[in-house]
Amino acid sequence: MRNLRHILEMIRFSHTLFALPFALLAAVMAWKLDAEVSWAHRAQQFVGIVLCMVTARSAAMAFNRIADRRIDAGNPRTQMRHLPAGILSTQSVVVFAAVCSIAFVLSTLLFLPNPLPIVLSVPVLLFLLAYSYTKRFTAAAHFWLGAALMLAPVSTWIALQGEALMENPADLLPAVVLGGAVLLWVAGFDIIYACQDVEFDVDTGLHSVPARLGVPRALRLAAACHLGMVVLLAVLPVVYPQLGWIYGIGIAAVAVLLAWEHYLVRPDDLTRVNVAFFQVNAVISIGLFVVGSLDLLT
Repeated sequence: MRNLRHILEMIRFSHTLFALPFALLAAVMAWKLDAEVSWAHRAQQFVGIVLCMVTARSAAMAFNRIADRRIDAGNPRTQMRHLPAGILSTQSVVVFAAVCSIAFVLSTLLFLPNPLPIVLSVPVLLFLLAYSYTKRFTAAAHFWLGAALMLAPVSTWIALQGEALMENPADLLPAVVLGGAVLLWVAGFDIIYACQDVEFDVDTGLHSVPARLGVPRALRLAAACHLGMVVLLAVLPVVYPQLGWIYGIGIAAVAVLLAWEHYLVRPDDLTRVNVAFFQVNAVISIGLFVVGSLDLLT
C-alpha cells in the first residue's frame, strides 16, 4: 500500500483532471446526438471512458518517469522525484506501467460492439508513450503532449459514435475542434512550465521552446497558443450547434482565466508557475466541462 501511494504521487494521479473533463464533455456532446442510447449503455460507456483515461494516463506517466529517471536525477528541480531519489524501484514502476497498459487495452472492450476502440488502443498507447522521448530531439515536444491529450475527446467521440463515423467521417469534426483547443491549451501551459528548466535544458542539450527561443518569446508563443484555444472554443458551436449561451459564458471565463495565468507568469518572475499550471488549468478543464454539460442538459 505504501508503494501504491508513492506510485500515485509519482504519476500525479490527481492531474488526470486535466484531460478527463474534456473526454466527459465529448461524451455528453455525443450522447446529445443519440437520444436513443439507454441509460444502462451510457453507464457502461462512462465506466469505459474513466477506466481508459485513468489507465492510459497512468501508463504514460509511469513510462515517462522511467524514461526520464537519469535526466531527473541531474536536474535540481526534479532530483527528489521517486525514482532518482530511490523511493521507488525501477522494476516496480515498470510493472505498474505494464499493468496499466494492459488494463487500458482491456478497458476498450467496454465499447463493444464498436470495434474501433480496441483496434486503435495499441496505436494510441504507443503515441502516448512516445512523448517521453520527444524532448531529446525536438522543441515541438510540447505540441506532442498537447496532441496526446487531444486524443481524450477525439477517442471518446470515436468510441461513442463509431458506427456513424464509419458511414460519415465528417461527423468527427466537433471532436477535432474540441481536441484542437485541448492541444493548444496543453502546449501553451507546458511551454510555461518548461520555462523553469530552461538553463538545465540548454546545458544538457534537451529540446524545448524556452531553450530554443528564450523565456520571453516562449511566453509569447504560449499566449498565442492560448489565444488559439479560445478561438477554437468559439468555433465549436458552429460545427456543433447544440451549444448555446451558457457555453458562451464558459468561453469568456476561460479567456479571463488564461489572461490571469499569463499575468501570473512573467519572464523575470517564474515563482508562480505552479499556481498558474495546477490551479488555473484545473479550474479551466473542470469549469468548461460543467458549463458545457449544463448547456447541453438544460
